[in-house]
Amino acid sequence: MQRGIGVICLIVGVLLIVKGHDVATSVASQFKQIFVGAPVDKAMQLYLGGTCLGLFGLFLIFWKGK
Repeated sequence: MQRGIGVICLIVGVLLIVKGHDVATSVASQFKQIFVGAPVDKAMQLYLGGTCLGLFGLFLIFWKGK
């Protein structure tokens, strides 16, 4: 059961990172980055959330419980 949840978390984490990359490379975010000079907040949130969820999924997959 624990590994199944870990695999789901890992897959969702990877999907969030991919979605963050799509948001970061969109035309609207490139215009915002040109004029404001800061990366898009939504893309950064998706990157961080995906990374945390992916690491949590890996932890659940490889951690040996009692």
